Order: sequence, then C-alpha cells, then structure tokens
Amino acid sequence: MKKIAVLTSGGDAPGMNAAIRAVVRTGLDKGLSVMGIQRGFSGLINGEIFEMDRRSVADIIHRGGTILRTARSEEFRTEAGQKKGVAILNAFGIDGLVVIGGDGSFHGGQALSKYGIKMVGIPGTIDNDIAYTDCTIGFDTAVNTVLDAINKLRDTSTSHERVSIVEVMGRNCGDIALYAGLAGGAESIIVPEKGYDINLLCKTILEGKLRGKMHNLIIVAEGVGGANEIASKIEEVTGIGARATILGHIQRGGSPTANDRILASRLGYRAVELLLEGKSARVVGVKDGKIIDEDIDEALAIKRSFDEKLYSIAEALSY
Repeated sequence: MKKIAVLTSGGDAPGMNAAIRAVVRTGLDKGLSVMGIQRGFSGLINGEIFEMDRRSVADIIHRGGTILRTARSEEFRTEAGQKKGVAILNAFGIDGLVVIGGDGSFHGGQALSKYGIKMVGIPGTIDNDIAYTDCTIGFDTAVNTVLDAINKLRDTSTSHERVSIVEVMGRNCGDIALYAGLAGGAESIIVPEKGYDINLLCKTILEGKLRGKMHNLIIVAEGVGGANEIASKIEEVTGIGARATILGHIQRGGSPTANDRILASRLGYRAVELLLEGKSARVVGVKDGKIIDEDIDEALAIKRSFDEKLYSIAEALSY
C-alpha cells in the first residue's frame, strides 16, 4: 500500500478534524501518500481529491466541523454512482480509504468494499447510535454543549418559576438526552426508547410544586419531538408557565472536548494501521476503553441497546 485517502460524510461532528489529522499524519509517518476527498461521497464521484501533507492538518485538532467538508449524495446510493466512485479511486491510484461518519457513511464504505476497495470506517456522529462501539466521535462534545445550555436555562427557569423543556438532537437515539439530563440534574428525561405519559409528567410537576420546588427541567430527545406541544400541555394542565427550547444544530458545532480529541486520534491511528496490515471492510471503535475493530457487515448488523441502568439512575436522582 502506497497511497490512502480520507473523507468525512453525513452530519458533521466535533472531533472529525482531529480524526483527519490523525489519519494524515499517521499515514505520512508510515511512508504513505495521503489524499483528502472533499464533500464526502459526492466529492468522490466528482473527483474532488487533493494531496495532503503535515501542513494541511496543522492547527485543526481544536476546531469543530470538518476541513474536508461534507455533503449527502443521492447519486452514490445507486450502483452506477458507486461504480463511478471506484473508478475515481482507481484513477487516482488510491489503495485504501478511511471513511469518517455515521451509519449512513459506513454503508457507503461498505458498498465500496464490495467492489474491492480496501476501506476502514471511523465512527463520527454526535448521536452515539452505532451499536458496536461504546462511544462515537462528537458525542461527548455534544453532551457538554447541551449541558452548558441547560445550566443557563436553569437560571432563568428558576427566576421565573417555570418549566423548561429542552429538545436535543440524536435522531432515534436518546443518548444525548440521557447523558446531558443526568449530568444536568433534569427532573424528567424523555427518550424514544422509553416514551412518556403526559398526565404522569404533569402530576409529577404538581407534586414537586407542593414540596416547594420552584422550577423543572425536562430534556426531550428529538426522536420523541414535540417540545412545544409538551410545553403547551403542561401549562394548560398545571397552570405553571412552560417554555420550550430547541437547541438544534448548535450541538454539532464547537471545539471538541479532550475526550473527543483523544478518541479521534486513537481511532485515526488504528485505521491506518489496519490498512497497512492489509485489512479491509473494517470499522474501528472503543470498548471498555480499548480500541477495537470489527467486520463492517457484522458491526452494522448489531442492534443498539439502550442503557436501562443509567436511565434508572437518572430517574432515582431526579426528585
């Protein structure tokens, strides 16, 4: 193997730049040429490929987003688009590819591997919804971004004796809501894995008021949605003022935490090692603090499990 390439795909996540940096500098350290592919699989089929050196990734470990940019590509979902991507990689003499992204990006890399492209995937998504790994790049930063926001909202919620309903990202995965809610001392955490009863929620709020509770913080995962509707119903039933805040894409931005920078660096390094070992169709991750790699077909087939124990802890500590 003489030349590898790296791309980022799907939603951006803090720490992607740290992963790019790790791939590029590890490759160069081991005598490889390293190419950057801009705008994910869309850029691949359009030939947006350039050579990277150590300077290309200088001063990016602390930056959010991705210097390679990202885009979604409907054309790459087709067999014709995938074959075009293979042809482009072959034309540039690229022997191995590192794909940084979520499950959709991994499916794109999986398709390329079926055509003989040596490929390794690195999990980069704030949602933490990839089952084979304990944590994905960007998740820790997103949780801390939410935590900072709810700390501020708690101040104003207390001042006005209101209920604050905060909707966070995560698609159909409630991990951001669960972790941020536990860390932020939320009174209620609503996730798609568990659902909720609006009447029980209102009853709990009223019981808290009788005990002298001056405010309530409720975290809602976007997979459940309806933060504004929940706020309206709470205000209607309890008579207590309720305000909804939808944090949105602010959770994808910002400087990555130390945990995300270190995880990205470890995963990027291991991805290059696997390519040099002649491995393909693998994805790297972390399990019990150790870096692992799995067959991509097997990894994508694993069903994600919700942390029931952590949810129980959050419930027990909420009131």
